[in-house]
Amino acid sequence: MLWRRTRARAGARARRATEGAADYVDGRLPLYDGGGLLRKAFPDHWSFLLGEIALYSFVVLLLTGVWLTLFFHPSMTEVVYHGSYTPLDGVRMSAAYESTLHIGFDVRGGLLVRQLHHWAALVFLAAIGLHLLRVFFTGAFRRPREVNWLIGVTLFLLALAEGFAGYSLPDDLLSGTGLRIAQGIMLSIPLVGTYVSMFAFGGEFPGEELIPRLYSLHILLIPGLLLALVTVHLILVFHLKHTQWAGRGRSQRNAVGKPMFPHFTAASGGLFFMVFGVLTLLSGVAQINPIWAYGPYRADIVSTGSQPDWYVGFLEGSLRLVPPWETTVAGHTVMWNVLLPAVVLPGILFAVLYAYPFVERRVTGTRAERHLCDRPRDHPVRTGLGVAALSCYGVLLMAGGNDIIADTFAISVNALTWVFRIAFLVLPPLAFMVTRRVCGALQEADQKRLTRGEETGQVRQTLAGGFEGGHEPVDEERRYVLRGYGYRVEEEREPSAGELER
Repeated sequence: MLWRRTRARAGARARRATEGAADYVDGRLPLYDGGGLLRKAFPDHWSFLLGEIALYSFVVLLLTGVWLTLFFHPSMTEVVYHGSYTPLDGVRMSAAYESTLHIGFDVRGGLLVRQLHHWAALVFLAAIGLHLLRVFFTGAFRRPREVNWLIGVTLFLLALAEGFAGYSLPDDLLSGTGLRIAQGIMLSIPLVGTYVSMFAFGGEFPGEELIPRLYSLHILLIPGLLLALVTVHLILVFHLKHTQWAGRGRSQRNAVGKPMFPHFTAASGGLFFMVFGVLTLLSGVAQINPIWAYGPYRADIVSTGSQPDWYVGFLEGSLRLVPPWETTVAGHTVMWNVLLPAVVLPGILFAVLYAYPFVERRVTGTRAERHLCDRPRDHPVRTGLGVAALSCYGVLLMAGGNDIIADTFAISVNALTWVFRIAFLVLPPLAFMVTRRVCGALQEADQKRLTRGEETGQVRQTLAGGFEGGHEPVDEERRYVLRGYGYRVEEEREPSAGELER
């Protein structure tokens, strides 16, 4: 008995101490208000994991990037290599290239971490792109999430710049060729192109200032902007709540899903380790960007079969497709074959992405808040535009490797270029029309399924001597979803005598 009273008094003291500590913390931090945060509902559909994959790839990028900065020297000072990679022994190169070789061959685990950083960058950009496509096709950019859409597009733009800057830092022959192309793009800008190039490179190409400047952008400015925008993006997701697919118990006024703690926290933590594990596996078994095979950059050499990372491949393709058009005005030459595909086209692309939510709202006149995901088939025009844009991107991406394709299949590179030019003009409108028809057919099939039921595969003879397929009612969950998307069941009625005779 005495032992029980002692234990009860000890438990009471512990509770009072815990409550006092909690009150102390809550007086200075929103501890009790955070309880609602722990109960926030998160979606469990697989398509919502794309944003998480992008976030966790970004975390891997930050961790590996910090490690790489300890060994990388962002300098274009010329040195003579005497490291472990004997094929380049005695070769003159920049200190940046030499330090990258040192990371790969002399630092324990350096090559693994460097490849992990590169693979994480590719997955990061791919996940952002797929996440934007999911948001676009499901209409999750509409009110009240327009600002989050703008932030997402900005994140994608910054990620492209971050990837190109990091890709260029080793100063190898492949990345140097890309920088030479970038300088040509800068020079193509009318009137100010020369000044832009001189400002970026600190003088004539290649100069000695570009690598240190790219390094500052790559490890400080752009990551800081990315981190800030990701934070704002997540805050808005928490505040506005996630969109969700239509279903029983889900409406425009609620959010259904797994609570943040412990369900979502455990699942999301597992996803992080899966992403980290897959990236590490790729880094160990799939070689990427072997700079030692390319050699150091020299302005008088161009790498044969140069192919950039996939996220800028469409720019490479656009440069290869435009004919050599030039115009001389008042002594100034305007290089349309560079200006149009590398400056105007990306500018139009991102302008359309930024403006699309507001243009669609104005065209459709829809101003109500939307918290349910749209099915792509129920919005044929939007889906058609998206598929047309994807077909356009696919043509440009393949055109970026027209020389490799021509060599592999032993066909004329000029003929292949003309095929891609025609496809760039013909395929997008064709994809738009086909997609609209397919969406219409899918809508009609859903309406029939809701009205007549699912086909059972059984055939029976009618009283009139004909034959008809058997149907069974759509299950309640499916019926609820279809009704939630605006489908209506036609009123059932008895067939007339004439219909029976027919």
